Amino acid sequence: MHILVTGFEPFGTDDFNASGAVVSALPANVAGRRLSTAILPVSFDRSGETLCALLAEHRPDALICLGEAGGRAAITPEAMAVNEDHARIPDNDGAQPRAETIISNGPLSLPSGLDAQRITALLAAAGFAAQVSEDAGSFVCNHVAYLAYGQPVPALFIHVPALRPDGGEPGVGRETDPRLASPATHDAKGDLQQLCAAVELVVANL
Repeated sequence: MHILVTGFEPFGTDDFNASGAVVSALPANVAGRRLSTAILPVSFDRSGETLCALLAEHRPDALICLGEAGGRAAITPEAMAVNEDHARIPDNDGAQPRAETIISNGPLSLPSGLDAQRITALLAAAGFAAQVSEDAGSFVCNHVAYLAYGQPVPALFIHVPALRPDGGEPGVGRETDPRLASPATHDAKGDLQQLCAAVELVVANL
């Protein structure tokens, strides 16, 4: 089985993105599954193009997309994504769409192609803090999730906490939950290993 796993580059004022760090640390093989990994741009325009090019290049059997959510302390598989871009801050290209549809005349929402409830239960049973989510926000993470869930390959978007080196507070990364006053902070070294183990567990059970 061949699985494509993506994360994101740093964005805004930060020079670190937990999702990209996790993806970069993943091995090439997990439990007999072959992994291809890639880092997506934090760009409304370029992220979808990059994802489609990766799918055409690798032709995976499944797709896992990772993003970070600064207001969450748990790993949150996204059960659905909505057909709307509504940015609180600009992306890395300076674009800041407001209430724009991702795909004209597309469904208002799309469900994940992989079972978010089952994956969440699997993570929780293994001792990871995990909760299923039905709100991927309206920034680039949701944009990618919506496009991924419309692909013929089964896909799941998973938000991970926006950990930072030395437990620092993320300057951005709260776009999924912009109403939260302060993001959760984490020790990057230990939590990065735990997040990698969590993703490997997901991959091993696809």
